[in-house]
Amino acid sequence: MKITDISVFINCPNRNFVTVKIETDEGIYGLGDATLNGREMAVVAYVKEHIKPCLIGKNAHKIEDTWQYLYKGCYWRRGPVTMAAIAGIDMALWDIKGKAASLPVYQLLGGKSRDKIKVYGHANGKDIQETMSQLQSLKEKGYKAVRLQCAVPGMESTYGILGDKKDYYELQSSRSLPPEQIWDTTKYVNFIPKLFDEARDIFGFGIELLHDVHNRLTPREAAGFAKELEPYKLLFLEDPVPAENQSSYKIISEHTTIPIAAGETFNSIWDTKELIENQWIEYLRMAATHAGGITPMKKVADFAAVHQVRMAPHGPPDISPIGHAANAHLNIWAPNFGIQEFVGFGGDDMNAVFSHPLAFEDGYLTLSDKPGLGVDFDEQKAKEYPYKRAYLPVSRLGDGTLWDW
Repeated sequence: MKITDISVFINCPNRNFVTVKIETDEGIYGLGDATLNGREMAVVAYVKEHIKPCLIGKNAHKIEDTWQYLYKGCYWRRGPVTMAAIAGIDMALWDIKGKAASLPVYQLLGGKSRDKIKVYGHANGKDIQETMSQLQSLKEKGYKAVRLQCAVPGMESTYGILGDKKDYYELQSSRSLPPEQIWDTTKYVNFIPKLFDEARDIFGFGIELLHDVHNRLTPREAAGFAKELEPYKLLFLEDPVPAENQSSYKIISEHTTIPIAAGETFNSIWDTKELIENQWIEYLRMAATHAGGITPMKKVADFAAVHQVRMAPHGPPDISPIGHAANAHLNIWAPNFGIQEFVGFGGDDMNAVFSHPLAFEDGYLTLSDKPGLGVDFDEQKAKEYPYKRAYLPVSRLGDGTLWDW
């Protein structure tokens, strides 16, 4: 089976998505997600100008060799743009192989390790009361685990809270540059324990709770903050510090019993190697869209399993239904799967462009047995939602110093 064409689509049905389509001489096509939020056009150019010319005429069934060719063959390895581009190709090839075999991708990976995929939702509020109201709503929908984020008093904006804005596009408004937010560590670390104290007082310990620091603290600050949260028995504390220096997590792990999750910005096994080998984290947040696709994620999951680290893939609104489906196939297979972030199915606009094999019920996702990834993409409908340039926010301290967002 030969690759005859590779197309790249960029559209914005609520969020920007980069969709890769690979066609073959046997009439079977595959779809992949190559979205990189805020740098979408760089990936589009990478696939169109650098990958497509190399793959026309190649055997679509040689997934492993193609992955190695795109990773090792360009000399400039890794990096988010490269790995998102490879991910789009890799997913599309797995989609083709599944369709050719009349099997869902998870069967090609080794079959199911579970019948359904446990998920956690987001409760975000402008104050504690609103966050508790959202937590109650999610609990009533069947969620067994919820991430709590709340605006911090005295700070104009906080990660996870957009105020009166609905999304990053509206947040930017007419500005052509990234929106900027002021960060105050002291206010944050003094306030968040109150949020979890209220949640446990109202809801008890019958629901699992999580929190995302989003890389804002230093290792020592994060260690102290985690100890403050220990009485509330979090399922995990996410991204307490940036992970470029993986040994930062050694400090945290030696000072708290709260499970730590990291890795949503990782794009290769090398980003997480020390964290896994030293068991400095309990949950790995890598997702197929940003880590080079299904091929490397299966290897990462196996490597993590040896060290008792569970998979908890990133599931933001800027991963398309194709990427979410790829994660779901990995989750249903991986023996060391832990939990999946889930923010819903994206609304009417997204569902008009993408069809997908996922269904939510009582705190879990189920995955249909459609061949391949089980996703389809309406090219004509997608034209109604043109690309919109947008940036994630930037954080600064009160004195103007650039900080981690």
